[in-house]
Amino acid sequence: MKSKLNLDPKVVDSARSHAANIAHDMQEFIDRHTTVSTERTILRLLGIDGVDDVENPLPNVVVDQIKEAGGLPRGVGYWIGNAMVQTGKTPQEIAEEMAAGKLDVTKLPTCSAEEAEAAIMPKVHEALKKIKEQSAKRLELIDRLGEGAQPYLYVIVATGNIYEDVVQAQAAARQGADIIAVIRTTAQSLLDYVPYGPTTEGFGGTYATQENFRIMRKALDEVGEEVGRYIRLCNYSSGMCMPEIAAMGALERLDVMLNDAIYGILFRDINMQRTLVDQYMSRVIIGYCGIIFNSGEDNYLTTDDAYEAAHTVTASQFINEQFAVLANIKEEQMGLGHAFEMDPNMENGFLYELSQAIMAREIFPKASLKYMPPTKFMTGNIFKGHIQDALFNLVSIWSGQSLQLLGMMTEAIHTPHMQDRYLSIENAQYIFNNCKDLGSEVEFKQDGIIQKRAQDVLGKADELLAEVEKDGLFATIEAGKFGGVKRPKDGGHGLDGVCAKDDMYFNPFIPLMLGGEE
Repeated sequence: MKSKLNLDPKVVDSARSHAANIAHDMQEFIDRHTTVSTERTILRLLGIDGVDDVENPLPNVVVDQIKEAGGLPRGVGYWIGNAMVQTGKTPQEIAEEMAAGKLDVTKLPTCSAEEAEAAIMPKVHEALKKIKEQSAKRLELIDRLGEGAQPYLYVIVATGNIYEDVVQAQAAARQGADIIAVIRTTAQSLLDYVPYGPTTEGFGGTYATQENFRIMRKALDEVGEEVGRYIRLCNYSSGMCMPEIAAMGALERLDVMLNDAIYGILFRDINMQRTLVDQYMSRVIIGYCGIIFNSGEDNYLTTDDAYEAAHTVTASQFINEQFAVLANIKEEQMGLGHAFEMDPNMENGFLYELSQAIMAREIFPKASLKYMPPTKFMTGNIFKGHIQDALFNLVSIWSGQSLQLLGMMTEAIHTPHMQDRYLSIENAQYIFNNCKDLGSEVEFKQDGIIQKRAQDVLGKADELLAEVEKDGLFATIEAGKFGGVKRPKDGGHGLDGVCAKDDMYFNPFIPLMLGGEE
């Protein structure tokens, strides 16, 4: 594809090479470590679910007991497999006995690693079969019902009550939405456990639980049959329970999941060692089941200047792409993020936004780019806000974005009402229809503002990636080069949940998921 921005392919290749080296360097650390949340994910995939008599999730109960006994470096896969050999019980029965204080798996006689793995593998294959069935169901529904055209119209619900969310989500689908994102309740990302069951009392959003995923999936399937197109479900595989929520999403057929370790580090102060290990497990799951992941580069521009820091967004997109490659994620599942966040008072700000968006599409031609609406400079003036959103929609259709989180004219005032969503959907549909082929019709002035801007941003991104490769990702984050936010390597939430693996460690899922096996 000829670059309309006249980007130098050698600079693109250089940036991608730096990013690959950064990701491979970090993968060496990841491969040597595990976390409590990664281990809990293994238990959930093995079928362990439910809570004890004080509402502690059973995966937490099991991992906490093994960790306290010093057994976590070997991995829960071994301890559960050994307990199955020694007791003849299922993983769920073992977890229930541990919760009741009747069993300590670390004090049982021990079998070989091979015997433990052999005992556990039927449960592993059972889980993978369920996930593959859900992936196949998605494809069958898309084939039968069809789907909306890209850019997909992506809206949020955030009532705090899953049953009220269902009402609003189905209304949005009838109005034309293609993706429904259920916003999580405030600060769930900092909970080191996943709540259990349906919930009705979230604040600023609704708890991400497996039952809530199941309820919303059923509701969207029902309305999809009614409107005659597949409606995608999005939630947040991020925070302290990143891989657990990815597993729940895979089992309940979510379609899109926000998933970005650097976002959690910068904006939720989650320990960088912890969340980068968790991100790998979550992305292996996401790659295996066909979910599109969304990365969080758009958030950099809420704490940094969109004009001055644009290259940090591009650099992070390159890094996220390479982390995804290592997790065997297809390009079409890479929802690399960016945002429309230039100061509206900046002269030619629209041109800079357009340049950035087209550059992202040219560099990542097959990616399911996620484009985020203006938020930082939304003032509460709903008329100006609606125009800002219209310009955002224009850039999106012009540059060929994939997932379009629609802006709301009431941004900065309140959580959107159903009529706010309707107006946003109507705005996008009008512009997308009238400007459908604009991108293929227009070329840009040689060495004009748009071309020069893209070339400059790409060059700075390449330079930054060279620095990150030299210094390492941990040191780069400590220095505050992404989002203007500094975080210490040994600080933040969750560091005590990281441990080095021993020579006997095995994760029964990752090799099979990377190989695409059932």
